[in-house]
Amino acid sequence: MKKILIYTAIIAVVVLILTGLFYCRQTGPLVSLEHNRQIDITPEQIRSIRDIGQWEFLSIATEELVDTTRKGFFTDDHLVRIYYGTLRLGIDLQQTREGWITTRGDTVLLQLPKIGLLDEQFIDESRTRSFHESGRWQAADREALYHRAALRMRRQALTTQNLHAAQLNGEEQVRKFMRALGFEHVSIAFQQ
Repeated sequence: MKKILIYTAIIAVVVLILTGLFYCRQTGPLVSLEHNRQIDITPEQIRSIRDIGQWEFLSIATEELVDTTRKGFFTDDHLVRIYYGTLRLGIDLQQTREGWITTRGDTVLLQLPKIGLLDEQFIDESRTRSFHESGRWQAADREALYHRAALRMRRQALTTQNLHAAQLNGEEQVRKFMRALGFEHVSIAFQQ
């Protein structure tokens, strides 16, 4: 009796397997693979890209010699100082607008902030030297020289040519970054 039950169970399993195979051939596979070239970017990914903060594309090291003269009754007072600074050009991703990054299939479209000076405190005070000093000078006089030096450095660094070079470097760096995230095509525009 046990043998009959075992044979019946084996026959039932074989019939079920054959029925399943026949059904799969008639209806096609139960599981199929489909290639999707769509890459979605999540709000978390957008937030972490934005959290990069400032992204430097070009740095310009410069020095400026600034002087002033105060006319006196018997002699003139002179103050000549040399200022050193590094101006960093790039973008601040915290300034991005709503919808600054969108995707379409394997393409990502980026609307980035305008390229500009990343830090207003670019003069290295530790390297500032008095080249020549005669007479008595107040802190306000030195502060005025500092501001003149900063203005000259800004004028010298923030040229159309330097901003264009920073933009080209920026496009290349951002494109490489986005391709590393899996986007084949990257379209970049900077705000004007």
